[in-house]
Amino acid sequence: MSTTSTTYGARDHARAQAGTVTEAMPAIPASTWPDPPPGIDPAKLVWAETVAGGGYTHKVLARGTELRLTDVEGDACAHVLLYNADQPWERLNVADTVKVQWNAYLGEAIALLSDQARVLATVVTDESGKHDALCGTSTVNGVTLFTLAAAKHGLTPRDLPPSLSFFQGVHVETDGGLTFTGSAGPGKSVVLRTELPVIVLIANVPHPLDPRPDSPITPLRVLAQRSAPSTPDSPEWTASPEAQRAFENTADYLTARGLA
Repeated sequence: MSTTSTTYGARDHARAQAGTVTEAMPAIPASTWPDPPPGIDPAKLVWAETVAGGGYTHKVLARGTELRLTDVEGDACAHVLLYNADQPWERLNVADTVKVQWNAYLGEAIALLSDQARVLATVVTDESGKHDALCGTSTVNGVTLFTLAAAKHGLTPRDLPPSLSFFQGVHVETDGGLTFTGSAGPGKSVVLRTELPVIVLIANVPHPLDPRPDSPITPLRVLAQRSAPSTPDSPEWTASPEAQRAFENTADYLTARGLA
């Protein structure tokens, strides 16, 4: 029987954990993810992970990556932050995402805008329709997890802007009040397409408006595969005049840097 009270015992114990699989962990390499859903090509997978309730994750993704988030059991809440991976002082601007596109709600063809009026990512598929672009995560747990994830990329708490929240909805009432509308149920997915190389931070914690005591939070599945960025022929480019301008700004930036 091995013991961890000695250096050799601790080493043997650690090595004995090799091959252990738990529900919440990344698959490395991502191509080994079991039973990929329709639309996912294992050969193109670059990120495959289950994030437990109360957990977080992060990754740098290339331009043109498709990021699929899935609410496995119906009570996940994916709070998301995005940064330009090459210049992380450029980051998600939730206020501009909402006001520039004249839309307080997230959904298909919505561009996720940076503070430089460029498109960091686009919502290309939305099976849920229950999201929030107004509250983000303001709980101690959510902020703490974002702080940990950000530190892995050299970012500090001052680099944490307001976040977007997927899979737990909020409705704006006529008097301006916010009503929590909850989840669309288990198995719903959202697909984001990255339009720049991005740092992605995700915290899977309760929504701050969730009225339930000890708000349950269930696993979030994260799958990302290589794909192609939007082009002027993509519907996202012309979803609105404001989105088209943001895509043009993005193309100008990429061309000048030799990335497109």
